[in-house]
Amino acid sequence: MTIANWLYQTALSWPNRPALYEGDVLRQTYADLLQATCNRAAWLRTEHGVQAGDRVAVFAKNAPEYIEALHACWWIGAVVVPINCKLHPREAEWIIRDSEAALVITQSGTLFAEQADIHEAALCMPVRQNEKLTPPAPVSDQDLAWLFYTSGTTGTPKGVMLSHGNVRQMTLCYALDVDAAHPNDHMLYAAPMSHGAGLYMFAQIRAGGAHLIPASHGFDSEEIIGLAKTRGNLVFFAAPTMVKRLIAVSKAQGYTGEGIRTIIYGGGPMYANDINDALACYGPRFVQIYGQGETPMTISVLGRDLVADQSNPRWQARRASVGIAQGAVTLAVLGADGTAVPPGVTGEICVQGPTVMQGYWKNAQASEHALNGGWLHTGDLGHLDEDGFLYLTDRSKDVIISGGTNIYPREVEEALLCHPAVFEVAVIGVPEPDWGEQVLAYVVFEHGQSASVPELDSWCRQHIAAFKRPKRYEFVKDLPKNSYGKVLKTDLRTQAASEAAPV
Repeated sequence: MTIANWLYQTALSWPNRPALYEGDVLRQTYADLLQATCNRAAWLRTEHGVQAGDRVAVFAKNAPEYIEALHACWWIGAVVVPINCKLHPREAEWIIRDSEAALVITQSGTLFAEQADIHEAALCMPVRQNEKLTPPAPVSDQDLAWLFYTSGTTGTPKGVMLSHGNVRQMTLCYALDVDAAHPNDHMLYAAPMSHGAGLYMFAQIRAGGAHLIPASHGFDSEEIIGLAKTRGNLVFFAAPTMVKRLIAVSKAQGYTGEGIRTIIYGGGPMYANDINDALACYGPRFVQIYGQGETPMTISVLGRDLVADQSNPRWQARRASVGIAQGAVTLAVLGADGTAVPPGVTGEICVQGPTVMQGYWKNAQASEHALNGGWLHTGDLGHLDEDGFLYLTDRSKDVIISGGTNIYPREVEEALLCHPAVFEVAVIGVPEPDWGEQVLAYVVFEHGQSASVPELDSWCRQHIAAFKRPKRYEFVKDLPKNSYGKVLKTDLRTQAASEAAPV
């Protein structure tokens, strides 16, 4: 069954329900959204020659037309290639060519005008109106729906092949494990719809709830607070850095979360100090998910009650975890020999289940490596406790080996973030001739505050083993991040290397 069928069913069942807001302005009911989708599907077929199985790239900011454009592709059996709108056009061009996209939809329709072999159309271009309402084209569970390219922070991006079956199972996991969708919800898209935020729209469509595009078309803390007050029942996905900034603004305004129903956070480490701060400000409105593009948003979940719980003797440790396996997957932590390691022992996090990708587009070698032995090998390190709660240690590539001993950056970052003057921190390893690597910490201070290197060194000695503490500090105004809020440690390593290179 095509994932687009949920829109068709909801629109026929509840045509007058609000479907799409831009800020506080209602743009479409579900009947309007269905008609616009059918109009755009006909436009794709007749004016651009898009056929079933063709890839259609979408390289645009969040906009009211984004949802109808995606569904129009699925309506005719095409495959969506969502591209991060913050990429450079040259980077987007590489994805367009690699995916062999028949069409790229951009904001203006003229971004690639000089590339004669790239067929381009505008997201907001008027299309023929009042096309006949027809159901979406049938597809199989194995047919591709979403060709998502990894961020490419460590090399050439790879196209993750997600089928209609993968996406449907992901959505069922959302409803079962993450947050039950309701007709009076407003799903807010403050994070890019080319990523996890966009994938979460399906549960909202199935429930007949509303979709809300901020007027800014992005993340703005004050705008979100305003929409929470006027629209109410906001549900949205946010990277941990977004949550941190939202809470900072909320505390300054004396706002305590009224009108926000659920914030789903993931896509990077949420440090213990940050989630404690968020809970103190907003109360039990938070759900944590852990996943990756290869099994979208569906590895583990720490539900609302578990995030806020303080009754279990191990509640602090559990809150620092990424929760338990989601309902559709089997989760294991495997050692180097491919067998499961005991609870408490660090290994590679691996996943099986119907949400796991079909493989990488045109990359059999990478597919075989990632799906070796019937498991998706995530490249993330962690351990399970006796109760099945999963704890992330670090990406395998981020582990620092100093004097033959593993040092996990997250542990050092957690310690430094407990210091009252520290706002953000990122820890990397840099070459050191005697020890192999040494720990370097990039620190962003709270506004108007600071701390000396000896003070931070003393603080670390009080909280972690002395050999784990940073040997160098760099005080910076900001940390480099991608559009999903993930700190780009690759950029920090490049910066560190350039600073160490002889002049």
